[in-house]
Amino acid sequence: MQKINLVHQENLCDFSDKPLNPIIENYLIYYCYYTMTICKNNFVSFILCTLLWLMSTGKAISQSALKTNFLHDATATPTLAFEVGMGRKNTAQIYYGLNGWKTSDTKQWKHWIVRPEFRWWFCSKFNGHFLDVHAHGGQFNAANIDMLPTGVYFGGDDLRKELRTNKYEGSFAGLGIGYGYQWILSRHWNFETEIGVGYTHVWYDKYRCGECGAKISDGETNHVGMTKLGLSLVYVF
Repeated sequence: MQKINLVHQENLCDFSDKPLNPIIENYLIYYCYYTMTICKNNFVSFILCTLLWLMSTGKAISQSALKTNFLHDATATPTLAFEVGMGRKNTAQIYYGLNGWKTSDTKQWKHWIVRPEFRWWFCSKFNGHFLDVHAHGGQFNAANIDMLPTGVYFGGDDLRKELRTNKYEGSFAGLGIGYGYQWILSRHWNFETEIGVGYTHVWYDKYRCGECGAKISDGETNHVGMTKLGLSLVYVF
């Protein structure tokens, strides 16, 4: 095991300039265009597209990784993240999660989320401690749930409380900072933990619970608190 980890560590310190695969580059450009057409918040679109541009034009991309977050997967929200190296100590990542199912006739947590982020690693990428800055945005259709992240709501409805007895539809966008750690398990497999805090703005329509519940109101609210939490299995190319 020690010998395998040493080989992996040597790869992490590779300074060679490798161009991004043209297929991946074209996909990132398409994904950027698609996100701009559906994202309600232009600022989040700008952050996302800037990150995608850096990922597609970076000259120091020497490694990449795919990962899934077990914590989100456990809530019936399949996730996939793609991360690329941008030098010895920097990486950029796109994270996506989707939940499109009802848990019962009255309870649901349908949503999608996209989170671009930039990471700075203390030692070398895909190894050890890292700090990050991230943006996040998405849409939701939820009712009768009690599984929102901890934090403080202000300037509107307290969604963590109100979603226990009402239905909400809307979108959200925000910014945050995070910390994480990644363990090398073998030449290609890592395990990652991470946590993030920040600000989220939410636009919503409020309904009485039920398939055709009457609309009660619409509005906006703000959230300060946890923005991400992860236990992820990572495959490093």
